[in-house]
Amino acid sequence: MKPFLHLLALLCTAAAASAQSYSPGLRDLHIPEAADTRPLDGLLWYPAEDNAALEPVYDSKVWEAPLAARAAKPAPGPFPLVVLSHGMYGNALNQAWLAAALARQGFAVAAISHPGTSTWSREPDLSRQLWQRPRDISRVIDHLLTAPELAALADPARIYMAGHSLGGFTAALLAGARYDADKLARACSQMPEELVCGVLKGWQIAETPADRARMEADLSDPRIKAFALFDLGGTQSFDEGSLERITRPMLVYGAPIMNSGLTLDIESRALVNALPAASVRYIEPQTLSHFDFLGICTPAGEAILAAEEPGDEIICRGGGAERAAKHQQIITEVAAFFRGD
Repeated sequence: MKPFLHLLALLCTAAAASAQSYSPGLRDLHIPEAADTRPLDGLLWYPAEDNAALEPVYDSKVWEAPLAARAAKPAPGPFPLVVLSHGMYGNALNQAWLAAALARQGFAVAAISHPGTSTWSREPDLSRQLWQRPRDISRVIDHLLTAPELAALADPARIYMAGHSLGGFTAALLAGARYDADKLARACSQMPEELVCGVLKGWQIAETPADRARMEADLSDPRIKAFALFDLGGTQSFDEGSLERITRPMLVYGAPIMNSGLTLDIESRALVNALPAASVRYIEPQTLSHFDFLGICTPAGEAILAAEEPGDEIICRGGGAERAAKHQQIITEVAAFFRGD
């Protein structure tokens, strides 16, 4: 047996032994717009009765679809809740592999597509309103705790969050990081080629007094008890004093295979160095890349992307069995972290 397949088998066995097993249920999630907010759409994964019939959650020639039971009856709750935030121009399906695995282990998991920075919504006026991203997550929590048909599903005392890339930036804001436009400007004057500098400038972030006030406001949500950040971007925009005051537990993954345009020394590593040592756990697997937090690619996925979207094929490089083994390690670590093991 190849080493990574042996590791995969061991991790699957360990995960199964450490938590009760459910079928992953799945339903659509829609949160209507309200005053000064936008409508949100996504998916809600939850523990379902173990005899629920499973089927692929989507049909794709590029991505392996995880299995779930659509509209299955939830198992008796309440369950700890994890809210997911995707990266730049991603969507609610990007971490479906993690959501399905956590639902099997007894977590409810909500994932939404952030308007303005998602696969299907890139309107400049919405992209500019980057302060809405953490507010989106808070609104998801509000909805899951108050909607009559969902109120018994999530435990308000056990709410957690995981975010990838720009989703990690979003998670940091919700943990208490404060955006500092002047600090970002100084950093970008020294490193103008950095990906985050170009992206935030292109989106015109905090360029008016009103926008700056909204971005630099306290966007934290005290209901979230712990955070997992997957190779975040934007650390150089955070006020250092605000990072020093974060005491809620933080699990931070850094990806040393730097194929995304993010520089690890000024992103995940810098964040960990700025946070109180007692509140952070840092993991940097030697072969981990930024795109390993996306789904598992089909055998034909890389070639399809190379032909249809030249340049995008990088997201499926090493995205098969090798990525699946990495996912199992991440699933094990994240579930244990949120359970407090």
